[in-house]
Amino acid sequence: MSTRSEALAAALEKLGLGSDGALVLHFPLRYEDETRLTPVAQARAGVPVQVEVEVTQAEVKLRPRRQLVVTAADDSGTVSLRFFNFYPSQQKQLAPGRRVRLFGDINPGFFGAEMLHPRVRSAGADTPLPDRLTPVYPTTAGLSQASLRRAIEEALQRVSLDDSLPAALRSRHALVPFADAVHALHHPRPGESLRDLDERLAPAWRRIKFDELLAQQISLKRAHDARRSRDAPVLATEGELLARFAGGLPFALTGAQRRAWAEIRADLAQHWPMQRLLQGDVGSGKTVVAALACLQAVESGHQAAFMAPTEILAEQHYRKLAAWFEPLGIRVAWLSGSLKARDKRAMKALIASGEAPVVVGTHALIEDAVSFDRLGLAVVDEQHRFGVRQRLALRAKAGGASPHQLMMSATPIPRTLAMSYYADLDVSVIDELPPGRTPVLTKLISATRRDQVVERVRDACAGGAQAYWVCPLIEESETLQLQTAIDTHTQLAAACEGLTVGLVHGRMKPDEKAAVMAAFVAGDVQLLVATTVIEVGVDVPNASLMVIEHAERFGLSQLHQLRGRVGRGTAESACVLLYEGPLSQTARERLRVIHAYTDGFMIAAEDLKLRGPGEFIGARQSGQPLLRFADLVLDEALVELAREAADTLLREDAAAADRHLARWLAGREELLKA
Repeated sequence: MSTRSEALAAALEKLGLGSDGALVLHFPLRYEDETRLTPVAQARAGVPVQVEVEVTQAEVKLRPRRQLVVTAADDSGTVSLRFFNFYPSQQKQLAPGRRVRLFGDINPGFFGAEMLHPRVRSAGADTPLPDRLTPVYPTTAGLSQASLRRAIEEALQRVSLDDSLPAALRSRHALVPFADAVHALHHPRPGESLRDLDERLAPAWRRIKFDELLAQQISLKRAHDARRSRDAPVLATEGELLARFAGGLPFALTGAQRRAWAEIRADLAQHWPMQRLLQGDVGSGKTVVAALACLQAVESGHQAAFMAPTEILAEQHYRKLAAWFEPLGIRVAWLSGSLKARDKRAMKALIASGEAPVVVGTHALIEDAVSFDRLGLAVVDEQHRFGVRQRLALRAKAGGASPHQLMMSATPIPRTLAMSYYADLDVSVIDELPPGRTPVLTKLISATRRDQVVERVRDACAGGAQAYWVCPLIEESETLQLQTAIDTHTQLAAACEGLTVGLVHGRMKPDEKAAVMAAFVAGDVQLLVATTVIEVGVDVPNASLMVIEHAERFGLSQLHQLRGRVGRGTAESACVLLYEGPLSQTARERLRVIHAYTDGFMIAAEDLKLRGPGEFIGARQSGQPLLRFADLVLDEALVELAREAADTLLREDAAAADRHLARWLAGREELLKA
């Protein structure tokens, strides 16, 4: 293999194009129209065109910087060309008297019409024009479009484009044949709509997007079915502890909580591992449902582990579960990275011996030195904040049999995202808030009125209310000149004389944070200045007012989570979003959505539109390859069709499903199984 071919192979491998099959599925990002010529005088500014001109002058200028300046003309007008990076071969190609075709934008310049670094091709009087649009592929440094096009052309000659889908399925969903779709996208036919191709509306794009979604659905459904071949402890009980626990609660479960618990309880009684996502809006009561699941594990003679992403949230879960369980004679262990070595050793001993049937903690639970006696249930709160490996590490603590796994999320997941990325999970939704929750009034206020907001907060706290003041940064940043938590605490303490103003942020020691939070819960601190460490889990019914500084810097999900910290009691509650202008279009849209909606599922759907699935789900957390071609918002109907087709194919033609996966995943199936 030559040095050049080795370099090409390395560049292709960098893009994940190490096989003919991958090259064939590497579709254009956009297309350029080189099928026609535009007179120089008719070119519109900012619109890519192709012109054919004769070079009249060319010279290398050294000031203000070294550049090749070329003058060329056709019958309609003259255009200047500038090249700041050029080679001797280009100078030769652009010598006076040469006829060339240029592709690029023609824009007004100081000396008239100008093209900056156009693509140049030599042209003769009889050089034919291409009869098809020119594809432009996603590429990487060191891999030119010409080399990539050549590699794709060669792959198209070698690879089989036989259809992986049965004719009946293609006919049912009006899908063009696979080979036709591939050739139409790599070699668009004359007359093909450039808009339909660029916006992925053409029939060929519909087939490719359907195939991609179908491969994902087949793989996820197989992962779901494969789970049933693994052994798990059967957690079925008469429910004495469950009855005592439910009878001692000061509230009745909502209908949605009872429905979710019934689904989870039925799963726990099976001999294969439960893998269920429990999702519900802020304050919907997921923790009590998870507590019921833990009790079922304990009553069945097994342990339950409850893992949360932050120490402040994990500790709050620990305190709540300990208060519920210890009156029932169930010991709850607490494990976090901040524990003193002696306390940590004692907790690990309780866990390993089984003396602590319920264990609550942070990532410390998955350390190698932590071993369980009989782990039967793993609960993971805010599951999207953990990577796939971390969730699997907790599952591995059970030893031989797989424990049941309950994942919880207070970030509601839009339906199309759930169908596409969580199809291997069973999902329970708590879509009902407990009675007595007070609606939260959301106000958008410019930071220029900050003094008025401070006065309003001071008066409210002096009148017996409690408030949060949330800041995005702990210390001053040179790049983001934002109001910081530390400075804000100093300023508010001075402005709110007679009130106790607390401060809590992520860099404080755990016992310091715990002390401040305890004082706030007890009512000894009236105003709490905080970073987003209070985003989830903090429950203070008397806190009825929240101010979020620089709200334009927060994501929609985060704003909704923060707002959920107020309105947990009976008092009228408000959330003030202080924003700093001028706002970007995205920030303006986020603030519009959070002001308009209080329903977490509506906000999540809008968030998906704004951010796309990659950011919403977190590519690293998902452990799944993001969709390259389909769009979960625009292609919702296709997601539904692919989901139905996957069921049909797996039931009626498993061999076709195998062929389809072989083409689309090519050995990457493991990415979809975690």
